[in-house]
Amino acid sequence: MKLSRSAALRVGLIVLVAVLVQVSVVAQVPILGGRANLIPVAVGALALLGGSLTGAAAGFAAGLLLDLAMGMSLGGSSLVLTFVGYAIGRFAELRDVSHGLLPIAVAAAATLGYDVAYGAITFMQDIEATVSVLVLRDMLVGVLLNALIALPLFALVRRIVRPFVAEGRFEARRRARPREAGPIGLRGLGLGGR
Repeated sequence: MKLSRSAALRVGLIVLVAVLVQVSVVAQVPILGGRANLIPVAVGALALLGGSLTGAAAGFAAGLLLDLAMGMSLGGSSLVLTFVGYAIGRFAELRDVSHGLLPIAVAAAATLGYDVAYGAITFMQDIEATVSVLVLRDMLVGVLLNALIALPLFALVRRIVRPFVAEGRFEARRRARPREAGPIGLRGLGLGGR
């Protein structure tokens, strides 16, 4: 992603809106016993489109805003979302990210990674953490809900940040076609193919 004030403003606006909508609306609506979480999906979308640096910065900002808005201990969400954003951004830098259904897998992985890592951090900090089978059920429902909202949310984020994404970022990174070869025994002699 091109580093500019406009790009930083748009990424910051996406993070701010995601945190505000999550805290004020989405967290208040239980669906099938679980709740969707827009924040890891938004961080994953920004990381997939912008790379590891953008993903880590967006994750840190979203985690800090979430901790401040919810009155939680500072740093836990920032640490986890920074890692989630960096990992997804690094994946995008190394792999072909042109598949149309990739946002569903990225949203599910970001949500699962966030839930497991944040649960581990709160358990280590002993902040009145409870462990039961219902926690696993809530995590599974949250992952499924986030996978359902992934495609529209990724499309919205892509529309907002697309002018700042480097040229060729959305083109497929495919392997070159293999060289034509002759019969098995003649490959090393250069007689078959080109």
